[in-house]
Amino acid sequence: MPVPDRDGLLATSLLRDRAYTAIRDAIVDGTLAPGEKLVDAELSGWLGVSRTPIREALGRLERSGLVLTRPGHSTVVSHVRARETAAAQSVVAAMHELAVREAVPLLTALDLDAMRAANTRFAEALRGNDIEAAVAADDDFHEVAVTVSGNAAVRAVLDQFGPVLRRVERLRFGSLAGRGSVAQHDRIVALCAAGDADAAALAARENWHTLATLVDTLED
Repeated sequence: MPVPDRDGLLATSLLRDRAYTAIRDAIVDGTLAPGEKLVDAELSGWLGVSRTPIREALGRLERSGLVLTRPGHSTVVSHVRARETAAAQSVVAAMHELAVREAVPLLTALDLDAMRAANTRFAEALRGNDIEAAVAADDDFHEVAVTVSGNAAVRAVLDQFGPVLRRVERLRFGSLAGRGSVAQHDRIVALCAAGDADAAALAARENWHTLATLVDTLED
């Protein structure tokens, strides 16, 4: 049968993903602040893409809870609210728990070394008050189990709701409250190395639930 020309489809997909990632990251790091109006034309000019991938990216961001669209009015960056953040926290914690449980039997010595190295970078970033580096290292640490688990459903859920928590985590990593995560990560690695999937999974879930104290300070 004739093979369809997919060049146009791939280009559109790449533009949509590029727009989504750029706007998402700008919201998470605070470049686009809560309440800020998002104008298609301005975003299009900033990213150098047409309005179609911008609109598709904004729709995806709305489903994640990072933007709010008022039909016929405007699209704005969502405020960090307690209820939405708590819901995302429960989902993300459950996904990481599942990822670790499924990954433990499959983890290699190299995987465990990658987790330890990421936690070392994490600790160094916290000591240096480098929030960007701390977030990146924390991502690297948890990414090991997610990747090894090979669970595409876990990945999809984390991609959707993980960024909601990252906005709160930046507050945590900028305070002494984030220092406890280093020891929690060490415990997760030790349990993974021991092959205790259930205990490691529980430790991973508890690590994500430590955000609760910050979530409780948010407006509802």
